[in-house]
Formats: sequence, C-alpha cells, structure tokens
Amino acid sequence: MVKPGAGVVRSAVMLSVGLAAALLLGGCAGTSKMDVAASCEFLNNDTFKPDGNQQQQSKQIAAHYHEIADKLAPEIGNPIKDMAAIMDEAAASSLGAATKDQQEKLTVQFNKIGEYCK
Repeated sequence: MVKPGAGVVRSAVMLSVGLAAALLLGGCAGTSKMDVAASCEFLNNDTFKPDGNQQQQSKQIAAHYHEIADKLAPEIGNPIKDMAAIMDEAAASSLGAATKDQQEKLTVQFNKIGEYCK
C-alpha cells in the first residue's frame, strides 16, 4: 500500500533529478561559444536598444556587452569585452558619455570585429 504523500515525495525526487540534469547540461551548454559566423549573425540581428538618459544608456550598453561577450567566438567576444570596459568607464563619468578618446578606442574594437564580420 502506498502511503499518502509518497507520490509527492517521488515527484519531488524526480523533479530534483531532472533539475540537476538540466543544470549539468545547461552548464555545459552555457560555456560553449558560437563560432565566428554565428557570432556575426547574432550581432547583425541584435535588436538591443538602450533607453533613458546618457548615463543610463551607457550602463545598459556596458551590461549588454558583458552579457553577450562570453557567448560569442573569442575573435568577436574579446573586442566586445574591451568595449564593455570602455562603456563601464563612460557610465561612471559625470556625464555618462564616452569621451573622444573612449570613442576612438571603441572604434578600434569595432574595426577588430569588422575584420571578421563583413
């Protein structure tokens, strides 16, 4: 005879096993990176648009760059990491906007990406 609540315990155990499997598989999938072609396609289809004032936009852009950089091929992701750091600096400034020097550094990183994504 099945005790009352045994089904709940069994369901909880099965849910835990399923969750553990999903985390293991997701963890492995989360560390994989796109290849260069997929990275370029992702960037071409990225519809991210910041909103708010200049400082808020700079923070949002930096956060977006941080979020996507590790998912992309290193040839694309590394320049985006550098861009994220630049945007972090810009967001931390009193105006929240990239300086001329920072804009030039961003352009260098964009050009590095452009070498792969044509």
